[in-house]
Amino acid sequence: MIRSARIALPLIAALSLGACADMNPQARNVVGGTAGGAALGGILGSFSGNAGFGALLGAGAGAGAGYLYDQSQRNSYGGYGPEPRGRGYRGSYGRY
Repeated sequence: MIRSARIALPLIAALSLGACADMNPQARNVVGGTAGGAALGGILGSFSGNAGFGALLGAGAGAGAGYLYDQSQRNSYGGYGPEPRGRGYRGSYGRY
């Protein structure tokens, strides 16, 4: 049982990180906040004897914090990336 867990857990971690590749920036910020909040909440909850409840509260707080961070980034930079250069812009490979 322990041997199969040693193989399965790193594989699951690698596959779950690969799932974040196609996320938009807002989803990435919220998911990152949720994961960080759950980890911190689980650690703090383990000191009081209820790690699951701490992780649940931390995940909720982290999701909220990730969303607020995303909104502040969106407001300060006016979006996530440069705007297209005009109606006929086709990138560096096309001609006008």
